Amino acid sequence: MTACGTSVVTLARANPAGFAPQTSPSQAKRIVSLVPALTEMLFAIGAGPQVIAVSSYDEFPPEVAALPRVGALLDPDVERILALRPDLVLTYGSQGPIEDQLGRAGIRTFSYRHGGLQALLSTMAALGTATGHAAGAGRAARALQAQLDAVRDRVRERPRPKVLLVFGRQPQSLQQIYVSGGAGFLHEMLEVAGGDNIFADVRRESVQPSQETLLARAPDVVLELRAAGSLSAADLARERAVWSTLASLPAVRNGRIHLLQGDHLVVPGPRVGIATEALARALHPEAFK
Repeated sequence: MTACGTSVVTLARANPAGFAPQTSPSQAKRIVSLVPALTEMLFAIGAGPQVIAVSSYDEFPPEVAALPRVGALLDPDVERILALRPDLVLTYGSQGPIEDQLGRAGIRTFSYRHGGLQALLSTMAALGTATGHAAGAGRAARALQAQLDAVRDRVRERPRPKVLLVFGRQPQSLQQIYVSGGAGFLHEMLEVAGGDNIFADVRRESVQPSQETLLARAPDVVLELRAAGSLSAADLARERAVWSTLASLPAVRNGRIHLLQGDHLVVPGPRVGIATEALARALHPEAFK
Protein backbone atom coordinates (compact mmCIF):
# COMPACT_ATOMS: atom_id res chain seq x y z
CA MET A 1 0.00 0.00 0.00
CA THR A 2 1.26 3.47 -0.80
CA ALA A 3 2.16 5.97 1.85
CA CYS A 4 -0.73 8.10 0.81
CA GLY A 5 -3.13 5.19 0.84
CA THR A 6 -2.06 4.26 4.33
CA SER A 7 -2.97 7.70 5.62
CA VAL A 8 -6.50 7.28 4.28
CA VAL A 9 -6.80 3.90 5.98
CA THR A 10 -5.52 5.31 9.26
CA LEU A 11 -8.23 7.94 9.45
CA ALA A 12 -10.98 5.76 8.07
CA ARG A 13 -10.33 3.28 10.87
CA ALA A 14 -10.76 5.79 13.64
CA ASN A 15 -14.33 6.76 14.31
CA PRO A 16 -15.11 10.45 14.90
CA ALA A 17 -17.56 10.51 17.78
CA GLY A 18 -15.70 10.84 21.06
CA PHE A 19 -14.84 7.82 23.17
CA ALA A 20 -16.71 5.34 25.34
CA PRO A 21 -14.53 3.36 27.73
CA GLN A 22 -16.30 0.29 29.05
CA THR A 23 -14.21 -1.05 31.90
CA SER A 24 -14.78 -2.06 35.50
CA PRO A 25 -12.81 -0.53 38.37
CA SER A 26 -10.36 -3.46 38.40
CA GLN A 27 -7.10 -2.68 36.67
CA ALA A 28 -6.17 -4.54 33.50
CA LYS A 29 -2.94 -6.54 33.49
CA ARG A 30 -3.11 -8.29 30.09
CA ILE A 31 -4.14 -5.88 27.34
CA VAL A 32 -4.72 -6.43 23.63
CA SER A 33 -4.94 -3.26 21.53
CA LEU A 34 -6.61 -3.15 18.13
CA VAL A 35 -6.17 0.65 17.99
CA PRO A 36 -2.69 2.06 17.20
CA ALA A 37 -3.48 5.42 18.81
CA LEU A 38 -4.40 3.69 22.07
CA THR A 39 -1.31 1.49 21.91
CA GLU A 40 0.83 4.63 21.80
CA MET A 41 -1.08 6.06 24.75
CA LEU A 42 -0.56 2.90 26.81
CA PHE A 43 3.20 3.09 26.37
CA ALA A 44 3.22 6.84 27.01
CA ILE A 45 1.45 6.47 30.36
CA GLY A 46 3.63 3.58 31.54
CA ALA A 47 1.32 0.66 30.77
CA GLY A 48 3.46 -0.77 27.97
CA PRO A 49 4.52 -3.88 29.95
CA GLN A 50 0.84 -4.82 30.26
CA VAL A 51 0.32 -4.93 26.47
CA ILE A 52 0.45 -8.53 25.21
CA ALA A 53 -0.65 -8.06 21.56
CA VAL A 54 -1.38 -5.30 19.06
CA SER A 55 -3.03 -4.72 15.70
CA SER A 56 -1.55 -5.38 12.28
CA TYR A 57 -1.04 -1.63 11.82
CA ASP A 58 0.84 -0.79 15.01
CA GLU A 59 4.30 0.65 14.34
CA PHE A 60 5.10 2.78 17.39
CA PRO A 61 6.72 2.69 19.84
CA PRO A 62 9.51 0.33 18.70
CA GLU A 63 8.62 -2.14 21.45
CA VAL A 64 5.51 -3.23 19.54
CA ALA A 65 7.67 -4.95 16.93
CA ALA A 66 8.15 -7.87 19.33
CA LEU A 67 4.45 -8.32 20.13
CA PRO A 68 1.98 -10.73 18.49
CA ARG A 69 -0.36 -9.29 15.83
CA VAL A 70 -4.09 -10.00 16.08
CA GLY A 71 -5.57 -8.27 13.01
CA ALA A 72 -7.21 -4.85 12.91
CA LEU A 73 -10.54 -3.13 12.37
CA LEU A 74 -11.74 -5.20 9.44
CA ASP A 75 -10.06 -8.51 10.24
CA PRO A 76 -9.58 -9.06 13.98
CA ASP A 77 -8.42 -12.57 14.83
CA VAL A 78 -10.83 -13.25 17.66
CA GLU A 79 -9.67 -16.81 18.20
CA ARG A 80 -6.10 -15.67 18.70
CA ILE A 81 -7.22 -12.87 20.99
CA LEU A 82 -9.14 -15.36 23.14
CA ALA A 83 -6.16 -17.71 23.21
CA LEU A 84 -4.00 -14.94 24.69
CA ARG A 85 -6.41 -14.68 27.66
CA PRO A 86 -6.49 -10.88 27.94
CA ASP A 87 -8.44 -9.11 30.64
CA LEU A 88 -8.95 -6.01 28.48
CA VAL A 89 -9.22 -5.49 24.71
CA LEU A 90 -9.12 -2.01 23.19
CA THR A 91 -11.47 -1.78 20.21
CA TYR A 92 -12.91 0.72 17.77
CA GLY A 93 -16.44 1.89 18.45
CA SER A 94 -17.61 0.31 15.20
CA GLN A 95 -16.56 -3.16 16.35
CA GLY A 96 -19.72 -3.88 18.32
CA PRO A 97 -20.05 -7.53 17.23
CA ILE A 98 -16.47 -8.22 18.31
CA GLU A 99 -17.09 -6.54 21.65
CA ASP A 100 -20.19 -8.70 22.13
CA GLN A 101 -18.23 -11.85 21.35
CA LEU A 102 -15.47 -10.90 23.77
CA GLY A 103 -18.04 -9.97 26.40
CA ARG A 104 -19.63 -13.41 26.19
CA ALA A 105 -16.19 -14.83 26.91
CA GLY A 106 -15.90 -12.64 30.00
CA ILE A 107 -13.39 -10.20 28.50
CA ARG A 108 -13.83 -6.47 29.07
CA THR A 109 -13.49 -3.96 26.24
CA PHE A 110 -12.58 -0.31 25.97
CA SER A 111 -14.57 1.03 23.01
CA TYR A 112 -12.93 4.00 21.32
CA ARG A 113 -14.16 6.70 18.96
CA HIS A 114 -11.70 9.50 18.43
CA GLY A 115 -12.62 13.15 18.22
CA GLY A 116 -10.60 16.28 18.85
CA LEU A 117 -7.60 17.03 21.02
CA GLN A 118 -9.64 17.24 24.22
CA ALA A 119 -11.10 13.80 23.52
CA LEU A 120 -7.55 12.52 23.11
CA LEU A 121 -6.57 13.85 26.54
CA SER A 122 -9.75 12.43 28.11
CA THR A 123 -9.09 9.04 26.55
CA MET A 124 -5.57 9.04 27.95
CA ALA A 125 -6.95 9.73 31.42
CA ALA A 126 -9.50 6.92 31.09
CA LEU A 127 -6.77 4.49 30.04
CA GLY A 128 -4.75 5.54 33.06
CA THR A 129 -7.64 4.65 35.34
CA ALA A 130 -8.28 1.34 33.57
CA THR A 131 -4.64 0.23 33.78
CA GLY A 132 -3.52 1.56 37.14
CA HIS A 133 -1.46 4.36 35.65
CA ALA A 134 -3.51 7.44 36.49
CA ALA A 135 -0.42 9.37 37.57
CA GLY A 136 1.44 8.44 34.39
CA ALA A 137 -1.56 9.46 32.31
CA GLY A 138 -1.63 12.81 34.07
CA ARG A 139 2.05 13.39 33.36
CA ALA A 140 1.66 12.40 29.70
CA ALA A 141 -1.37 14.65 29.28
CA ARG A 142 0.40 17.62 30.85
CA ALA A 143 3.45 17.08 28.64
CA LEU A 144 1.27 16.95 25.54
CA GLN A 145 -0.67 20.05 26.56
CA ALA A 146 2.60 21.88 27.16
CA GLN A 147 3.79 20.97 23.65
CA LEU A 148 0.57 22.27 22.11
CA ASP A 149 0.67 25.45 24.18
CA ALA A 150 4.28 26.08 23.15
CA VAL A 151 3.38 25.80 19.46
CA ARG A 152 0.36 28.05 19.90
CA ASP A 153 2.48 30.69 21.62
CA ARG A 154 5.13 30.56 18.86
CA VAL A 155 2.68 31.40 16.09
CA ARG A 156 0.15 33.50 18.00
CA GLU A 157 1.10 36.81 16.37
CA ARG A 158 1.69 35.44 12.86
CA PRO A 159 -0.72 36.02 9.97
CA ARG A 160 -2.86 32.91 9.50
CA PRO A 161 -2.78 31.55 5.93
CA LYS A 162 -5.71 29.72 4.34
CA VAL A 163 -4.68 26.05 4.35
CA LEU A 164 -5.75 22.91 2.53
CA LEU A 165 -4.84 19.98 4.80
CA VAL A 166 -4.59 16.79 2.73
CA PHE A 167 -4.21 13.35 4.28
CA GLY A 168 -4.66 11.16 1.21
CA ARG A 169 -4.86 11.00 -2.57
CA GLN A 170 -3.94 8.70 -5.42
CA PRO A 171 -0.18 8.73 -6.04
CA GLN A 172 0.94 10.85 -8.98
CA SER A 173 -2.52 12.38 -9.44
CA LEU A 174 -5.05 14.68 -7.84
CA GLN A 175 -7.74 12.02 -7.84
CA GLN A 176 -9.48 10.76 -4.70
CA ILE A 177 -8.23 13.62 -2.57
CA TYR A 178 -9.08 13.35 1.13
CA VAL A 179 -8.80 16.54 3.17
CA SER A 180 -9.56 17.61 6.70
CA GLY A 181 -12.94 19.16 7.30
CA GLY A 182 -13.77 21.36 10.26
CA ALA A 183 -13.94 18.62 12.89
CA GLY A 184 -11.50 16.24 14.52
CA PHE A 185 -7.91 16.26 15.66
CA LEU A 186 -6.30 17.18 12.31
CA HIS A 187 -8.43 20.31 12.06
CA GLU A 188 -7.62 21.26 15.65
CA MET A 189 -3.91 20.60 15.12
CA LEU A 190 -3.99 22.97 12.15
CA GLU A 191 -5.68 25.66 14.22
CA VAL A 192 -3.03 25.37 16.94
CA ALA A 193 -0.30 25.47 14.26
CA GLY A 194 -1.50 28.84 13.02
CA GLY A 195 -3.48 27.97 9.90
CA ASP A 196 -7.09 28.51 8.86
CA ASN A 197 -8.68 25.40 7.39
CA ILE A 198 -10.41 26.25 4.10
CA PHE A 199 -12.98 23.52 4.89
CA ALA A 200 -13.61 24.63 8.48
CA ASP A 201 -17.27 25.20 7.61
CA VAL A 202 -17.74 21.52 6.71
CA ARG A 203 -18.25 19.89 10.10
CA ARG A 204 -16.80 16.53 9.23
CA GLU A 205 -13.37 15.01 9.74
CA SER A 206 -12.97 13.99 6.11
CA VAL A 207 -13.97 15.74 2.89
CA GLN A 208 -13.47 14.62 -0.73
CA PRO A 209 -13.51 17.88 -2.70
CA SER A 210 -13.48 18.29 -6.45
CA GLN A 211 -10.66 20.17 -8.13
CA GLU A 212 -13.17 22.89 -8.96
CA THR A 213 -13.95 23.29 -5.26
CA LEU A 214 -10.26 23.53 -4.43
CA LEU A 215 -9.82 26.29 -6.99
CA ALA A 216 -12.84 28.14 -5.63
CA ARG A 217 -11.59 27.97 -2.04
CA ALA A 218 -8.11 29.14 -3.12
CA PRO A 219 -5.78 27.98 -0.33
CA ASP A 220 -2.61 29.95 0.31
CA VAL A 221 -0.84 26.77 1.46
CA VAL A 222 -1.26 23.05 0.82
CA LEU A 223 -0.09 20.79 3.63
CA GLU A 224 -0.07 17.15 2.57
CA LEU A 225 0.46 14.48 5.23
CA ARG A 226 1.90 11.12 4.23
CA ALA A 227 1.67 8.56 6.96
CA ALA A 228 3.80 5.63 5.88
CA GLY A 229 6.96 4.95 3.97
CA SER A 230 9.91 7.19 3.32
CA LEU A 231 9.84 8.84 -0.08
CA SER A 232 13.12 10.01 -1.54
CA ALA A 233 13.69 13.67 -2.28
CA ALA A 234 13.08 12.94 -5.97
CA ASP A 235 9.80 11.15 -5.21
CA LEU A 236 8.66 14.02 -3.01
CA ALA A 237 9.47 16.48 -5.78
CA ARG A 238 7.42 14.45 -8.27
CA GLU A 239 4.46 14.29 -5.93
CA ARG A 240 4.71 17.99 -5.21
CA ALA A 241 4.79 18.73 -8.94
CA VAL A 242 1.41 17.02 -9.39
CA TRP A 243 -0.20 20.10 -7.87
CA SER A 244 1.06 22.21 -10.78
CA THR A 245 -1.98 21.02 -12.75
CA LEU A 246 -3.90 23.54 -10.61
CA ALA A 247 -1.67 26.39 -11.71
CA SER A 248 -4.03 29.16 -10.60
CA LEU A 249 -4.13 27.91 -7.01
CA PRO A 250 -2.45 30.55 -4.80
CA ALA A 251 -0.48 27.81 -3.01
CA VAL A 252 0.94 26.66 -6.34
CA ARG A 253 1.71 30.17 -7.57
CA ASN A 254 3.53 30.97 -4.33
CA GLY A 255 5.40 27.68 -4.05
CA ARG A 256 3.63 26.76 -0.79
CA ILE A 257 3.08 23.03 -1.37
CA HIS A 258 4.46 21.11 1.61
CA LEU A 259 4.61 17.31 1.81
CA LEU A 260 5.26 16.00 5.32
CA GLN A 261 6.04 12.36 6.10
CA GLY A 262 5.56 10.25 9.21
CA ASP A 263 2.90 8.07 10.79
CA HIS A 264 2.80 10.40 13.80
CA LEU A 265 1.15 13.02 11.60
CA VAL A 266 -2.15 11.13 11.34
CA VAL A 267 -2.34 9.09 14.55
CA PRO A 268 -4.36 10.79 17.33
CA GLY A 269 -2.02 9.75 20.09
CA PRO A 270 0.61 11.27 22.38
CA ARG A 271 2.77 12.41 19.44
CA VAL A 272 0.24 14.97 18.20
CA GLY A 273 2.31 17.68 19.86
CA ILE A 274 5.28 16.77 17.66
CA ALA A 275 2.98 16.59 14.63
CA THR A 276 1.45 19.97 15.39
CA GLU A 277 4.89 21.55 15.59
CA ALA A 278 5.72 20.03 12.19
CA LEU A 279 2.64 21.73 10.71
CA ALA A 280 3.57 25.01 12.36
CA ARG A 281 7.15 24.85 11.07
CA ALA A 282 5.85 24.38 7.53
CA LEU A 283 3.36 27.25 7.85
CA HIS A 284 5.54 29.66 9.84
CA PRO A 285 9.22 28.73 9.43
CA GLU A 286 10.27 32.21 10.52
CA ALA A 287 8.73 31.59 13.97
CA PHE A 288 11.17 28.77 14.64
CA LYS A 289 14.43 30.46 13.68
